[in-house]
Amino acid sequence: MSVTSKIGAFIQQAKDTLLLSGLEKLDGRVGGLVAGVTALYLLGMVVLGVWWSSAPDEFDVNEKAQAYATANGQAVVRGTTTTGALIGVIDTLLEKDGGYTHNDIFPPGLFMDNMPNWEYGALIQSRDLARALREVLSRSQSQSREDADLTLAEPRINFQSDSWVLPSSESEYRDASRYLKAYLARLPRQGAEGAQFYARADNLGFWLSMIEKRLGSLSQRLSASVGQRRLNTDLAGDPDAAASTDEPGELEIQTPWLEIDDVFYESRGAAWALIHFLKAAEVDFADVLDKKNARVSLQQIIRELEATQATVWSPIILNGSGFGLWANHSLVMANYISRANAALIDLRELLTQG
Repeated sequence: MSVTSKIGAFIQQAKDTLLLSGLEKLDGRVGGLVAGVTALYLLGMVVLGVWWSSAPDEFDVNEKAQAYATANGQAVVRGTTTTGALIGVIDTLLEKDGGYTHNDIFPPGLFMDNMPNWEYGALIQSRDLARALREVLSRSQSQSREDADLTLAEPRINFQSDSWVLPSSESEYRDASRYLKAYLARLPRQGAEGAQFYARADNLGFWLSMIEKRLGSLSQRLSASVGQRRLNTDLAGDPDAAASTDEPGELEIQTPWLEIDDVFYESRGAAWALIHFLKAAEVDFADVLDKKNARVSLQQIIRELEATQATVWSPIILNGSGFGLWANHSLVMANYISRANAALIDLRELLTQG
């Protein structure tokens, strides 16, 4: 090989070496950039998820009712506070930090667990109150006509909670809120165009019976966090009672480990919504409660439910045994829910007395 050829080969080899080194450095920089961006994204999703998992603050039901009445240029009348509380809870579900997350399909909502269950608990209580409004609170008797706006609001608030699109759950719940606001605006009006809210003891008892069943179910599910052997009492008290299928005399009941925090936060959300609804009922059913000397009973129920909203200092929901070394947050929650339910049963019995 000539000297010229050797010099040419050396120059070409040097170029190739420099080019390869540059590409390797470029690849290293791109890889580092991608890793950095990914780390920042994951950190952002974690921070956002923690932020969105914080429960919203309670609102004042009287201020909320006054705000709605003022917006309509009307006075607060019977039923404004209860309807306003329901609208306030629905709007809070939609407008709180992170919005409605129960149907999210993108991070961080996709990976969140606590807040979607909290929302579901509040949603169930909202559905029950919407049904009570349609069935009894807005009707004078069983043969009376249903309110047009409430017949449109109730099915929309009962729309499935995890629909992402066509239609989305949020759009249906916003429509429910809109129809409830239309009903609220008609409450002060006289004549055929007006709406009614009947604050009677039997109407209040109907709604409280719905709450009683919900709280009883939540209490049982919370207590099952440690596993229990329970006697089957489904047919107790009626010698002629029968069921469609036979069941064993003893049942082994235990909440799956991965669902323990789900039940806890569902109960917490249900209690949060009920606090507002019962405070509103104390206003709209004031005459009924005072006549039965039952106001303090309702206030005690509210106080028990407020205890469920205390700060959870543990980063996870602990599930220790009943008398073990570690705490069991589900049993603590079950205690408050059960006490509220027992007081609720006493209140219903008091309302039925003459």
